[in-house]
Amino acid sequence: MDIIILLLFVCILLACVLTGTSIVLALAAGYVFFALFALKKGFSLKQVLSMSMEGIKTVSTILFTFLLIGVLTALWRAGGTIAAIVSYSAGIIRPEVFILLTFLLCCLVSFLTGTAFGTSATMGAICVTIGHALGASPLAVGGAVLGGAYFGDRCSPVSTSALLTATVTGTDLYGNIRRMLKSAVLPFLLTCGTYLVLGFLLPAAEGNAPDVRQIFEGEFHVGVITVIPAVLILVCALLRANVKISMAVSILSSAFVCIFCQKQTVGEILRYALFGFTAKDPALSAMMNGGGIVSMIRVTAIVCISSLYAGIFRKTGLLCPVTRLIGLLSKKLSTFAVILIVSVVTGAVSCNQTLSIMLTEQLCSHLEQDKERLALYLENSAVVVVPLLPWTVACSVSLTSAGAPIASFPLAFFLILLPLWSLLTFKKVGPSDP
Repeated sequence: MDIIILLLFVCILLACVLTGTSIVLALAAGYVFFALFALKKGFSLKQVLSMSMEGIKTVSTILFTFLLIGVLTALWRAGGTIAAIVSYSAGIIRPEVFILLTFLLCCLVSFLTGTAFGTSATMGAICVTIGHALGASPLAVGGAVLGGAYFGDRCSPVSTSALLTATVTGTDLYGNIRRMLKSAVLPFLLTCGTYLVLGFLLPAAEGNAPDVRQIFEGEFHVGVITVIPAVLILVCALLRANVKISMAVSILSSAFVCIFCQKQTVGEILRYALFGFTAKDPALSAMMNGGGIVSMIRVTAIVCISSLYAGIFRKTGLLCPVTRLIGLLSKKLSTFAVILIVSVVTGAVSCNQTLSIMLTEQLCSHLEQDKERLALYLENSAVVVVPLLPWTVACSVSLTSAGAPIASFPLAFFLILLPLWSLLTFKKVGPSDP
């Protein structure tokens, strides 16, 4: 019965992915199945609801933060902060090191904004456009964009995946970021070296690059002041300020930038905060539209519904067959290797980074008692391997919004080297790797 319920859930997930139906519907159907299973096992309706609320309590603190991220990303767009970051960054691009600079610039923007999709649609799209003009390899540029976009998505203080991982593991966000950066040093340097070599093996034709700043200045005032909201996020992170306070400070400064630099009204700012920013120039729409509280509804729904499962799974033993199999694997493979395998499976089935993080944590949390180490394992597996699966939202949306070919994903070297390096680093077999 346990296996039948789980297989039915997997089939519904796959059906939604194949038909393009919202994965939220599959998750809602899954909750109904799991709740009915609990009732059949003899639990009362009151007990089932209590189990569900246990999971919601775990993630309740992060939900408000998600809304702040929506407001922040909208006002960074409206205030010209993202336009300024992209404009100043694109100005340093040189043909001979174009692929390397594409990766580094996407790393920078994704770390500042915490969004892979936003990075791909802004800096990524700019780099792909410049790459076409310079005659650079589209596959190499696309791989650099994808890897750079998820560099920050993994370890930015305003990243939803980093916040989610810290929340479900009960760990400190800034401590996690410090450990993530430390574990990524060698993969990052190897990635930079590889792109530098590729730049010489596949040299750009040195065509004429578009004037990016001129494109943005038709819609925004692009100046040093517009970068202040991003600088404040970095300063707050260095001071280890509370994430909500950091975002609130940046949002407030963005509102002032919108009013005094972009000459926007309070009504417009409130509308952007709720529904997201919409550029007046259609040519900028693909790069700049987005953000807002509305944009976070989907990820919030996924987190909420998925968290309902946790208590039911624990009390009913529904996942026991799967956890037993995982336990057998853990006797032969390192804890990280098992978590990596599970994250690939959950990512391949759910086609979603958020759900992969939550399912992998629920299935593998018993393997690692050290919560900080578990958080690092999740960040070095579920967060970075899902974008390498071309049928997932993480890969297809990122590359499509950047204008890069889907076939670019094998050249996202950072996303490949990080889990491989982790396999070598965390190689002890047993429930508690060093």
